[in-house]
Amino acid sequence: MREILRQYAAGYAKSEEQLTLMEDDQSSIHYPEVYLFIGDMTAAAIEPIMEIHDRKWDNSASVIYFHVGTDRGGRPGPKGSESSNRLHSYQLDLPVADGASKSLRKELYQAFYQERGPLSGLNKAIRKLSHHISDYGRSYSSFDRVHLSIITRVDDPFNVFIPEISLLAESIFNQSFKSVQMDLYALINEREQIETYGYTSSVGVAFLRELELMQSRDYSFSAPLQMTEDGLSIPVVHPASPLFDLVYVLSDKNERGISGYSGMQDIYDIICHLGLLKNRKQKDEAYDGIRGVYNNTSFKSNIMTESGRQGFVSAGFARVKRPNEPIALTVLYHLCRGLLQRMKTGPEPEVQECLTYFGLDPEAVTARANRMLPNVEHLDGLKGMMSHPVSYAGLKRMNIREAEEALFGEGCQQFFHSNYELEVQKRLGDTSTAEEVHAALRRSLSTHPHIGCYQIVEWTSDKGGAGILLEAVRSRIRDLGSLLKTEQEELTRYYEESVETQPFKKLPFRDKQNVRQFIRFFVGEVYHRRYELLLLETELALYRLYEAELEQIHRHYKQQASMLDQLEAELLEAAQSSIRTADDYIGQNLMEYYGLVTEELMLELESKRGAAVFFEDRYVGNLSVLTHEGTEPILANMIRVCLRDLLTAEPFVQTFEEELLRRANVTIEYHNKQVLAKEDLFKVLYRMLEENSVTLVRLLDYTQEHRYEEKYFFGDADSEFVRYAIRADEALRVYKLGIVHEKRSSGVEKLNLMGGFHLEDLMYYRNGRAYYETYTANGYEFHGMEPALLPELR
Repeated sequence: MREILRQYAAGYAKSEEQLTLMEDDQSSIHYPEVYLFIGDMTAAAIEPIMEIHDRKWDNSASVIYFHVGTDRGGRPGPKGSESSNRLHSYQLDLPVADGASKSLRKELYQAFYQERGPLSGLNKAIRKLSHHISDYGRSYSSFDRVHLSIITRVDDPFNVFIPEISLLAESIFNQSFKSVQMDLYALINEREQIETYGYTSSVGVAFLRELELMQSRDYSFSAPLQMTEDGLSIPVVHPASPLFDLVYVLSDKNERGISGYSGMQDIYDIICHLGLLKNRKQKDEAYDGIRGVYNNTSFKSNIMTESGRQGFVSAGFARVKRPNEPIALTVLYHLCRGLLQRMKTGPEPEVQECLTYFGLDPEAVTARANRMLPNVEHLDGLKGMMSHPVSYAGLKRMNIREAEEALFGEGCQQFFHSNYELEVQKRLGDTSTAEEVHAALRRSLSTHPHIGCYQIVEWTSDKGGAGILLEAVRSRIRDLGSLLKTEQEELTRYYEESVETQPFKKLPFRDKQNVRQFIRFFVGEVYHRRYELLLLETELALYRLYEAELEQIHRHYKQQASMLDQLEAELLEAAQSSIRTADDYIGQNLMEYYGLVTEELMLELESKRGAAVFFEDRYVGNLSVLTHEGTEPILANMIRVCLRDLLTAEPFVQTFEEELLRRANVTIEYHNKQVLAKEDLFKVLYRMLEENSVTLVRLLDYTQEHRYEEKYFFGDADSEFVRYAIRADEALRVYKLGIVHEKRSSGVEKLNLMGGFHLEDLMYYRNGRAYYETYTANGYEFHGMEPALLPELR
């Protein structure tokens, strides 16, 4: 069930996002964009980043993704040089020792230069990539420049090739573009380093040392990396200058040392929003002229020290939007709750009506008993039975019992027993009273959808006479038992009456004829009475069988009712769990607000299409019938109704500010002065975005000396909230604020940029340095180049 609910909530959220994106304005990137993922550990980042681009950029289909790794990481990724339309990959098959080697990074680096085959294949893959970019020429405003974003994990041994792969890609792209702008994203995932924290921290520190060298002003590089189809090498040269335009260091722990709920997802959002910020197509001069348009040159200048040392950059990201997944689960829960409440509070029928639902009304049971008895006309056979020669003169002095014995002995009784009593017993034994009751109940449930398992459980309850149906059946059993006893006593008394006093036709001096007249009278009177007694006994036996069956039905439908109650409880837990994952403020009053909204929509639909509309097959259906198949069909029907009839209604088509304001005030009475004003809501949202967009890197002993910040809102510049954000804290603001205008109603996002810190400021570096020095002292080699060429440990 959890998977069904997850798919439902995620599907609704995705469809809502796609729907709002159809109404929202998507941004476009100006120059071609290439994302180069280096190392097996980055494979998991490719798909999430592609998905974000597809949602945010209208020319995302032209963005190229290239993954370079090995097949030893055990992570999913394309094999060899396979490629899809946008995703290309190449796996460097280098002959090195296994991961237990003390010099894995060094061996990888040496094998790269010793084995010419992998390098030749990499050349071909990047050239193919470069030609593929030209196929999307019409998707971009300019083809003068290409943006190359290189993404790696600091603890991935494969990042030892960062200079080689980056500069090889740059040199090949330079043949097609006037310039190449390269940025590096160095990702830190401390959560995954719990098992091998010592070694992985050492690899991370080793890479950061190399990265500091790459970003120094006097860094230069020259190596024969380009290869022709004939195996000839061409040197790739990088003159003295920082290798990357900017280096972004992003960790799964933020500046406060806290790991977020989203894990690496926030990092992927930051990468995508930074790509848009640096490479956005300017659409509307009226909005793009707003203060704070991003200027890359100015930003680089502000994060550089007076000595010219280039600082690293980090960022934080936050968004506020309608919490679609919790809303979907909350509405589903309230639909289930509303349906069960309607079932529990259905109309209380009269006893006779209740008996009729189950096919247990007296008329039906009597008719059923009648069908079990052989035809009463067969009793006429008794009139022709051989009788003993007894004169009427002798008979008239006897009572009826003595007369029957004198005439027939036990013949009549044996005839009745064999042809009627035994036949009734056989038919009772062959009759499935359970099927009869269930068939009648199924018919009633189909024609009376307001009847449900809760009423059935209540009617058949045996507690304190609360079950009107069970009590009615038992009352009928008592009545029939009393009537049967009375009739049996009456028959016994009748047997004692004198033959002479019986009202049959008697003729004088006609002895034999009078005997025959008595026999006809006797059969018609006595055995027709016995027939009626047998009918009463049969009816009583049926009711006793029905009583036992009702007890079974009670247990069965009590189990069904418990199943529905359990479904409601599980839906409540799923909704509450989803709400807990949302921010406390964004998720406030979800239960209360959408409880009211769902009930209003249900009442509106019932007023238009009938009180039992939700129990029709085209909606949820009769829950008491569907429970026989388990809860999954019921859940599927409820989800269908939510997606088709409830979640598409007017209350769900609002801007995120309107929805949140209504929800915030749902528990406030009309005259209460504590009603949340729109200005107060904006103040809370502004503060929330600021607190949640703290930069994703943890620094130590950091001062304001090199700290430089810029903050950008991504949203509708015309919206009331964005206009409020521009004015808020304006007098106290010590950072640059910018607006990236995107006409949208689904929410607003904030990107905080912070730059100017250095290697020694990173807590990750400080903590990992001791491991790095210890492993190095114990014979581990982490660098492909000579360690003496690296900057000293700070």
